[in-house]
Amino acid sequence: MVRLYNLHPFGSQGVVPCKHEPAHFCCGRDVLFVASTAASCRVEVFAVRDQGRCEPMGSFATLGPVLRMAHSQAGDYLVTIEEKSKATFLRAYMNWRCMSAGSSRVCVRMVGHKMEESYSETLKEQMSIVEMPLSDPPLCISCCPVNGDLLVGCKNKLVMFCLKYLVINQNLTVLDFERSLILHIDNLIPAEVAFCAKHIAVTTELDVLILKLELVQRSVDGTEQRAHRVSTLEKPVDGGVKDVSPSTHTLQLELEEFIICHKPVELLGEESKLCEIPITLESTELPTENTKCFEVQYLLFRRFTPDQSPFGFCEETKLHSVQLLPVYQTGSSVTAHEETENNRELLSLFCFFSLPHVGYLYCIGKLVELISTYQYSEKSEQAVLTPQFLHVITSEKLQCFTVRCSAAAARDEDPFIDTTMKACPPVALDVCTLRMQLFIGPRAICHFKNHIILLTKADTEDITERRKPTRRMLSRKADSIKSRTNSESEPGWNLYIINTVSTIQLYREMVDYSRTYENVKTESCIHLLSEAHLLVRAAIMDPGFLKSDEKEEVLRAFRESCAFLGDCYSRFDTKDYHLALPYYRMSGLSVTEVLKRLVSEGDEIQTCERGFIFYLTHSLNEDINEELSKESANKVLQIFYLADPVQLPHILCSPCMRNVCPLTAVNYLQKVEKMVPSVVLTLTKAFMALKMGDLEMYEHEMDFYKEAVLTCGFIEQPKLLRQHKEGVVIPTEFAVHLKKMQPGLLVAATVALHENNKIVLEEADTFFKMLCNNSENTIPQLLVDFWEALLVVCSQEEILQELLLRVASQYVWRISKQQLPETKPLKTTEDLINSCNHFGLIFPWVTSIMSVGSPSGKDYLEDTSKLQSLLCSQSINIASAVPVLEPLTEAGNVGLTIHILCNTRLGKYEDAIEQLLKRCPDAVVLYAQHELKGDNQAVWWNKLLPELCKRTRLTGNDCPVLISSLKETLSVVAMELELRDFLSLLPEDGTAAFFLPHLLHCSQRKLLA
Repeated sequence: MVRLYNLHPFGSQGVVPCKHEPAHFCCGRDVLFVASTAASCRVEVFAVRDQGRCEPMGSFATLGPVLRMAHSQAGDYLVTIEEKSKATFLRAYMNWRCMSAGSSRVCVRMVGHKMEESYSETLKEQMSIVEMPLSDPPLCISCCPVNGDLLVGCKNKLVMFCLKYLVINQNLTVLDFERSLILHIDNLIPAEVAFCAKHIAVTTELDVLILKLELVQRSVDGTEQRAHRVSTLEKPVDGGVKDVSPSTHTLQLELEEFIICHKPVELLGEESKLCEIPITLESTELPTENTKCFEVQYLLFRRFTPDQSPFGFCEETKLHSVQLLPVYQTGSSVTAHEETENNRELLSLFCFFSLPHVGYLYCIGKLVELISTYQYSEKSEQAVLTPQFLHVITSEKLQCFTVRCSAAAARDEDPFIDTTMKACPPVALDVCTLRMQLFIGPRAICHFKNHIILLTKADTEDITERRKPTRRMLSRKADSIKSRTNSESEPGWNLYIINTVSTIQLYREMVDYSRTYENVKTESCIHLLSEAHLLVRAAIMDPGFLKSDEKEEVLRAFRESCAFLGDCYSRFDTKDYHLALPYYRMSGLSVTEVLKRLVSEGDEIQTCERGFIFYLTHSLNEDINEELSKESANKVLQIFYLADPVQLPHILCSPCMRNVCPLTAVNYLQKVEKMVPSVVLTLTKAFMALKMGDLEMYEHEMDFYKEAVLTCGFIEQPKLLRQHKEGVVIPTEFAVHLKKMQPGLLVAATVALHENNKIVLEEADTFFKMLCNNSENTIPQLLVDFWEALLVVCSQEEILQELLLRVASQYVWRISKQQLPETKPLKTTEDLINSCNHFGLIFPWVTSIMSVGSPSGKDYLEDTSKLQSLLCSQSINIASAVPVLEPLTEAGNVGLTIHILCNTRLGKYEDAIEQLLKRCPDAVVLYAQHELKGDNQAVWWNKLLPELCKRTRLTGNDCPVLISSLKETLSVVAMELELRDFLSLLPEDGTAAFFLPHLLHCSQRKLLA
């Protein structure tokens, strides 16, 4: 569907002062080339100045009448197809600007001709004409706007010439071409071609084929000429195009009075291979290390049928105006240097082609898809596509349509579009006609920056009509601008240069026009504002935008258009109401500013549309650094009470609502509670009671549910406890109060938040440190309580090990620094052992060591026992914990237990025994009985027994502990070893009476066995 609006995209117009009747023309950079008819065989060049003024720069002769012409911005050359003596020639005009300085010297050379340096020096001051001979007459041409390569269409083939920059010396670089590739296409006579970034679009009268040349790996033999035949299916599968496009041979009928018409077909992507148009690639460039090899990828094939509608006859149905339009990454600059132009990053590519009464615009990307169809009111002659508009000429009109290139390109560039962060009008949005401007006999058109070049030729009866005084112009300025410089131009033709209005001017007109639909047609209002938004977005995506004088004004217009669209989706009842949120975000407006736009001061709110509620809900539930005034916050309360009362408790927890009147909030909450009671609502009422200082009401609300239920409420609405400000977690007044009165509930709630992914470990650390007013490097006891509680429920191994190291480090720090916790711990060692698998029962030998002497202070026994319990479990990674435990290794009995526990976990039993025998022999047997089991039992007789014998011999009867330990050890060894083995372990100088009972016990055990 094409909508029709009466806007004014065209501004003033002037007449190009041509000396001869134009036959063809094209634009490039800042100039206009006009090829005259066969009578003069010249090309006139005009500089296009501000406001569309055309100043002659000079002219140069051609070999014959120009049949086709094109200009390449990369390389700044003009290429033509010329005719002389019924033969056609392909020529490129280089360095043509030197003629504007008065030089009339011309150099004609063949493509690829090697130039001597002395000869080439003269090229600085003269125009060069490069002739490119072809085996078949050239029919059509196209220059790649990205790199300046040239594509020539001939019968059954397409020839590609690569633009070369030949460095003669440091002061001179000459342009030349190299014929690099030929695409042989059977039974194809191209009518038009388009070439851009290795993409090729070729049309015949009724067929369109779009291809892409893809680089492939070179063969092992780099000098071998590469020819790639694209295979086609001899027998297409059912559902293909077997019935649509049978081979040419089967269609040749002997009865000439029959006209054979193919069925229309559209094949996209991989399916386009079924078009049965075989292509052979022939590489013609000289083989080098940098020789590129290509293969063909089919992107689109479309075949049309002759038009038999009332609009026209069969013979009038022909395709025209094929064009490939590139869109570059935002911020890519355009300068006069080719190197920079070649470095522009291509973002999206679009292809346009047209039939007499309908035009088609495709997006050529990862997917090939039709994005717009244009229905013309009458038969079209030619069309030209720009990033902002489609200009079409018919027999009497110049029409301007909107396009969706910027909408498609924006989605290619920004993955956040179509999310709650960003939005853009849809690609499928109906296109519209902005203007239908009357002209007499439009024949040809081209586009250049903000100018349209239009050739008109009137028939004899039109000339009489044109001379009437009632003839209308495009604008008031046109009467003063238009002037006849040559009386010969009076009969029949004119070459106009029409200036399109600035983006800002047309944007303002669209916005003003949309206001006429605000209260009548919601859809039309949104459509016009979407068109205005896309117009500005296309201007921003223009490569020259960063250097534009209107840059700041265009950015302001972009933000303004987002605000207008946000207003529409907030005020109107539409199915796309959710778009209010991303558009307001893109506008940069604060919540306060949006409220002022949509809610008038003092007005009583009756109803609010879904879009406005959706925006407010998401904005207030997010952590934004904005506080509403008391009046605005109370207005928000009223809005949600009327529109969505269930959300009211959640909205009150937003940082934006910090200034809300708590009494007003409680009144609204009490009304909602009668309809929809909930634990979050109760907690919110308690929060408001705290703000009012009403502790009695606070306690009443908190006693309404058990702590487990209250914890669930905090999970549902974490902002009751913590909020974010500039990316930092901030505890609320509620959390501060819980810290003083119910620290257990606060810790339990924070653990629940962590386990439900509402807060991460680092955020919880910051939360408790700020809550307890601790510095970054000190750990409050409440944070340790949180770590200990989290250990009970945590199941993620990575986090678990982090927590174990943290609590161990804190225990070590307190013991070594003799630092008492500032508050009483919520859990004792016994509580942790009973509730947490990561705290184990303290081993008897540890208790034995601790009973021999007392630690440096009895006040630190709780931290000591927690640390020992932690090491007595199998959870903590002992290798990671050793550096943390290092400060305690020399700290008396505590250090000894830690040291022995670490050695035991590391499997260093002999080292542990040595340490015990040296510092606490009383516990050595208990240690051995507990630890030396199974595979480690041999340590009894391999290490413990020899060490005890050795130390007893040295001390004699002065150390009864060693003697008793030796007896215990001998009893264990006697039970485990054979008599001979046991006897071999006994010292030769030992007292027989001491060892004899154990020998008898060992021998008796053998006899009993």
